[in-house]
Parts: sequence; C-alpha cells; structure tokens
Amino acid sequence: MKRREFLQTTAAATAGTALLSGLPIGAYGYSPALAALTNATVQTDKVLVIIQLQGGNDGLNMIIPLDQYPALMAARPNLALAQNAVLPLTTATGIHPAMASLRNMYQNGKLGVVQSVGYPSPNFSHFRATDIWTSGSESNVTLTTGWAGRYLDSEFPGFPTGFPNTQSPDPLAISIGSVVSNCVQGPSVNMGMAIASTSSFYQLLSGGVDAAPNTPAGHELTFIRRVVSQTQVYTTTIQAAARRAQNLSPLYPAAGQNSLADQLKIVAQLVAGGLSTRMYVCTLGGFDTHTLQVPTTGSTATGTHATLLGKIAEAVNAFQDDLQRHAIQDRVVGMTFSEFGRRIKANSGFGTDHGAAAPLLVFGSKVNPIVHGPNPTLPANAGVNDNVAMQFDFRSVYTSILKDWFQVTPATLTQLFGRSFPYVPVLRPGALLAAANAAEVADFTVYPNPAPRESRTTVAYDCAGGHVQIVLLDTLGREVRRAVDRVLPRGPQQLPVDLSGLAAGAYYCQVREAQRSGSRIVVIE
Repeated sequence: MKRREFLQTTAAATAGTALLSGLPIGAYGYSPALAALTNATVQTDKVLVIIQLQGGNDGLNMIIPLDQYPALMAARPNLALAQNAVLPLTTATGIHPAMASLRNMYQNGKLGVVQSVGYPSPNFSHFRATDIWTSGSESNVTLTTGWAGRYLDSEFPGFPTGFPNTQSPDPLAISIGSVVSNCVQGPSVNMGMAIASTSSFYQLLSGGVDAAPNTPAGHELTFIRRVVSQTQVYTTTIQAAARRAQNLSPLYPAAGQNSLADQLKIVAQLVAGGLSTRMYVCTLGGFDTHTLQVPTTGSTATGTHATLLGKIAEAVNAFQDDLQRHAIQDRVVGMTFSEFGRRIKANSGFGTDHGAAAPLLVFGSKVNPIVHGPNPTLPANAGVNDNVAMQFDFRSVYTSILKDWFQVTPATLTQLFGRSFPYVPVLRPGALLAAANAAEVADFTVYPNPAPRESRTTVAYDCAGGHVQIVLLDTLGREVRRAVDRVLPRGPQQLPVDLSGLAAGAYYCQVREAQRSGSRIVVIE
C-alpha cells in the first residue's frame, strides 16, 4: 500500500477527539487546502468558512430566473414554485421562500450570488465530480493531490515535523466531523487531521514519538503517532478557545434540529474565542433529490429541498448575527458549493437528476452583495438531458477569494491551479484594508439607480480631498468606464457618470480615494 493510500484510509480513524456542543471537531494541523486558502506566509486574521452541500444542489429551485418563468414551468410543471411565491432579489432573479432570511441578508449587503458555477465538460458522478471540485482539476485530468494540499506542501515543507510551533500554535483549519477532504491531500501525505470522538483519544507520549520498526509499516506508524500527538495539542487549544467565548445570537435553533447551524455555532464560538484558525469546513448532506424533492400533493414551496434550503438560511443567518454581536463580522467570509447542480427538466418522480452548473452563495459583511452574471438561459422546451450551462468556472471563485482575502499572489495561483482563471469580484473592493489604515466610503449614493441606457447617473459623496477615481466594472471585474480620475477638493461632490455605450445589466461603481474605497451596484435598464 502506498503511503498516500494508507493515510487516506486511516486519517479519520487514527486521530483523537474533541467534542464541542456535542459535535466532533476535526482539526487540520497543516492542511493543503488550508494553506492554499490561507497563504500562511501572510499574517492575517481573516477566516474563510466553506459549506459543502453534499449530493448536488438544485440551483434552479434555489435561485430562480424570474425572467424565464414560462420556460421554467414548462420544464418543471410539478416542481417549480408558483411565481408569486418567489422572493425577488432583483427584477430578474429571485430566491426560494424558505431562504427569506438570506434575502434579508442580500438586501442588507451581506450575501452575494454567483450564477451558473461549474467547469467545462462536467462529470455527473458524485465521486468524480467531488474529486474535481476538491482537487481543482480539469474534468479529463485525475489528480491525486488536493489543490490546497499542493499549495501547503510548498509553503510548509516538512510537515508534520515541527508543528505546532510558536508561529503556528493553533490548527490552521478545522472541519466539523471526521471526514478529511481530498482538498488537503499533499503530494506525499494527507495534510489534514481529523478528530473523530472523545472516546478515541490516544494517550500522548510527552517529548516525542515512540520508536517504530525500520519497515514500511513502521514508518507509517511513526507518522500516525506524530499526527496523534499533534491532534492532542490542537485539541487543547480548541477547548481553551471554546471556554473563552459563548454564542450570543438567539437565532440558532435548538441543538440537533439543524446540523449545519450546530456546526456554524461552533465556528462562531471558536473565532470569537480567539483561535487563529483561518479555515473552517462544514457540511450539509441530503441534496441528491432524485425523488420527492417536492411533495406529490400540496405546495411546491415545501418538501425535502425546501427543508434543506431553509436549514442553510437559518444556519447562515444565525451565524452572521452571532459574528456581528461579537463584533468580528468583518473577519469572516463564507461560501457554499455542491459537486453539481440538477437537470433543467424535472423527472417523473417529482425530483431532478444529476446536472451541471449551479449558483454558489458567498456571505459576510465583506462580500459584494450582488447577483454575479445573468440568469441561465433556459430552452423553451427542455429535454431530459438539458443542463444549465457554465458561466463561471469554480476555480475563478477559488482564486478570486484567495487573491482578495488571503493575498495569494497571481504567480502562486497559477502554480496551484495550472493556469490562470478570470477574476470574479465576489468580495468588496478593499476588503483586506485594515481599519487602522483604511476606511470604507460607506455613505455615497448613486442616482438614478437603476438608470436608463444611453443616459447618465450621478455619484454623491463627501470627499476627503485629494486624488479621486470613479470607475465602473463589469461582473467579471473588468473596468468599462472611468468617469473621474483627478484631484478634487474636500467637501460634498456631485459627480456625473456617463453610461452611454454600455449594455444593460449590473455594474460595480467604485469610488477610490487615497486609503478609502467603496462600491455600489449600478443597474442599467
């Protein structure tokens, strides 16, 4: 058995355990996914929370194309929501009514939607599609390493020897549960560690690791003993952080009613408790809705998928409220992903089959609260094999978050993913600027908004004095218009922005001024 295979099959079984709020916590002492996502060579207090929706989430039932309802109803006569039940996000796009709290977050600037996320030549197997998402590979390339694992291996050579240490005393990543994601698989070792249950804690030898026979199996035993000893150390720091903070939000459901909320509750407690962990991985299963996605009778706004969407919304909303009550909301960004979406056309079992692209949610006080990209185009008469086409490659979202949130360089991103990917501004401009050195231009307005085509809009704000830029960016982050680029005096400003020649759609209007910046969404109709 190869070392990698041995570690993959034994990781969850060999680590110790910690229980917080009754749930097992998995700690990645040094995770390739984590280091890639955190860029550990850069000092940062930023946190990324990843929520995996296992089974293949039906994106067309979560984020609904209001502008194509005849085609949607033709494809899903027994499945689609009644149009008047959909909660609008924009004039063209809505969200499932079970996610009303996320709609409120969107309206309050704390939720963004990336439309039709996928990759070319999609795979419809749960296992292979998950491998593609976690390894960051092309669909026709099989990688035995995780995309984060490759990065962390280059950043932290020699792991696990020497960890934890004074520079990295806490886990770099924590997963709730005992599954070790393939995204943390390095070239020779799995960088992730799992804590399965308190009853499986190993007794730790202080001062090192017992000697093992000089055989292949002995070498593996030595490695596992080292992992176990590190897990014990990390467990101590996790428990200490948990004792330093309590959850403050009253919005969490009772324990055991929503597994995702139970997991995010722990994340909020640990972040508030001062743990320096930079990545948290949570999971919600049950999205493989081939049958009875909605009930055979009654409202299509209820049923299995509606319940799952409600759990996402309830959990994320309570989590965000908890962060805000602790005044740490600006440090945390979250995202969801699923291995694929579902087909456009419903099947005969009141469900949907494995599909291709689907929307991805990003949440937090530092996200760009818009719908990135137009609605997917639905055929008037969808067939059983019709899929939602990809607009954004999932690696574009990964690399954009790494670049903006963790300051990973373009060269490193290209090395990690094999090539560069288009930038998607899922975070607000200047999201990394420290409050001590920078401030957000938070009080500017853009009017009229929406604005007619071939017209102009006006930016109104109080200028601090100095060089000012006002630019429009498209949804891929490309500058399409620079309206102002000059020194302005201190005081109130009314600055026109010419919209002539620009296509209808959503744009980012950015105000950049010395160490301040701000962004608003401008819609051209």
